[in-house]
Amino acid sequence: MNNQKKPRIGILGLTLDLYETLEPELRSQREQWVKQTLLPALEPIADVRFGRAVYRPDDIEETVRQYEADGLDAMLVICLTYSPSQISLPSLKRTRLPIIVWNTQELFSGDNFSPADMAANHGVHGTQDLCNVLLRSGVEFEYVTSHLQDSDAMVKLEDFFVSAAAVCRLRRARLGLIGYPFPGMGDFAHDSTHLAATLGCQWQSISVEDYIERAESAESGSVEKLIAEYREKYDLADDLTEADLEVTARAELSMRSIIAEKKLDAFSYQFMAFGENERTITLPFVAASRLMAEGVGFAGEGDLVGAAGTWLLNILKTPASFSEIFTTDFANEGVIMSHMGEASTALARTDKKVRMIARTNKISRTRERQLALVASFQPGPATLFALCLGPNQKWRFVVSQMNIDDFGPLPSMETPHFRLVPEGGDIREFLTSYAKAGGPHHNAVCFGDARARLKLTANLLGAEYCEV
Repeated sequence: MNNQKKPRIGILGLTLDLYETLEPELRSQREQWVKQTLLPALEPIADVRFGRAVYRPDDIEETVRQYEADGLDAMLVICLTYSPSQISLPSLKRTRLPIIVWNTQELFSGDNFSPADMAANHGVHGTQDLCNVLLRSGVEFEYVTSHLQDSDAMVKLEDFFVSAAAVCRLRRARLGLIGYPFPGMGDFAHDSTHLAATLGCQWQSISVEDYIERAESAESGSVEKLIAEYREKYDLADDLTEADLEVTARAELSMRSIIAEKKLDAFSYQFMAFGENERTITLPFVAASRLMAEGVGFAGEGDLVGAAGTWLLNILKTPASFSEIFTTDFANEGVIMSHMGEASTALARTDKKVRMIARTNKISRTRERQLALVASFQPGPATLFALCLGPNQKWRFVVSQMNIDDFGPLPSMETPHFRLVPEGGDIREFLTSYAKAGGPHHNAVCFGDARARLKLTANLLGAEYCEV
């Protein structure tokens, strides 16, 4: 559940064979600059590997293969001097590691330029040579120009590193489905072979019986400890009973056991499937809300694609939550976001405790009442993201910059809810554009602006990026 691991990056530092004769100290000087200056600057945003500068094709290939063997997330290419493109092209064309070329140097100002400065700071035309041949050879890459003295020197690099790491993790992601997809919902329908072949996600079916048995057998001490946590963290409704809290805690412990044992990154369930077994005690609404806050992906109604999308957004811009556009608020140029009982408590308002309530009406048959955490989200800038399939089975990212209004929680509401307003302010235009882009009815929300990372991630996956 740890989504805060640093991206693991390998530096491919390139120099020129000719300088081994003309400037025999130059390579070691450039290596020291990387180790003493660049690595410390990169350390806050990535776990970076660098051994030595390379200038021969065999050494370049050895370095790249080692980074692949170590399972790194991406490769940062730096021309420490000029480096002819054809010595590195074969290795860069072959590798599956995402590539970003960083055009940087030690010199900041050329006011007092000297021959020594020229020798140590002329990688820029090497990057131009390299990027020309990468483009001509069909090799995908990103390119960033920045100097360490720039105030935003690391921003674009970090965006790429995080996106590359997210894609690597997505290709190993494990999804779990309890029940079956909601009958007739087509916007998240998918071919599981296509899902595995393109995004890399694997999924497994989990029976409602397994959920029930784990809830029934939950250790009493763990149940009591979780109930005490509920009482401490949340504003419990006056009518909640000890039995309500116990079954809710058992449901959560069941879900945690399933996720831990099956090593799931994200999950979904079909609430109607729970009601088909008369032994089901309650629904895991509270569990889903709390697990999302810890980085587990989720979507409702058996939507594995949406669950993967929530999980992906949480990696790119923590924290993130599953949600759904439920109602248009024409008067306030917004949309009311809600669902049956699931929203990440990590996004909840900080000025009041989240209410824990029992739904008045059960959404499906269960033996006991169904509890939910009625979270409304902290106001401020936000990003709305939906992962979906577009024409010809091509993955599509539908993305919008939004604002979370100072809204809720409303006393009458028994489900999580918040209001989103598009940055442009025109809700009619937004909803029309969202629908025409194929935006599905399930989506994910995070704080801040995640568009740059989402666009990089889409490019790395070969997906379409649609900003509305």
